[in-house]
Amino acid sequence: MTPIERNIATVDAHIRGEAQDPASVMGLYTDDVVLEVPTRGLRFASHAEIEANYRAMFASMADIEIEPRDRFATEDRVVDECLVRLTLTGPGMVNAPFPVGARVELSLLHVFHMRAGLIAREVVYEGWRRLDAAA
Repeated sequence: MTPIERNIATVDAHIRGEAQDPASVMGLYTDDVVLEVPTRGLRFASHAEIEANYRAMFASMADIEIEPRDRFATEDRVVDECLVRLTLTGPGMVNAPFPVGARVELSLLHVFHMRAGLIAREVVYEGWRRLDAAA
C-alpha cells in the first residue's frame, strides 16, 4: 500500500467509525494530535478530549444523512468534503449556531494532516444552514 492509499484508508476508517464507537478511532491519531473546529471555536489536544467531544456530539444528533462529495490525498494530507443533514437533539454540539430541535445541513470540509499513516491534525470547516422553519 502506498502512503497515499494508507492515508485514504486511515481517514475512511475514521469517518466510518467515529460515530459508532469513538474509542475505536483513537488509534488512528498520533499521540500529539490536535483537532480544531474553527467555526465553533473548538480545539482539542488529546485523545481523551477528542473522544469526549465525539461522544457528546454524536449523542446530540438524530436523523443523520451523509452525502459524500469528494476525497483526495497527498503523502501528508487528506481532504474530505461531505454534506450532512441532522437534527440537533442535545447540547453536545458545542457552540452550534442553531438551537436544540433544529434540522440543519452542514457542509463539512475536513483537512487531515497525516504522519506515518496516522492523523496528526484534523481541521473541520463547517458551513451551517437551517432546514426547518426558524423558531
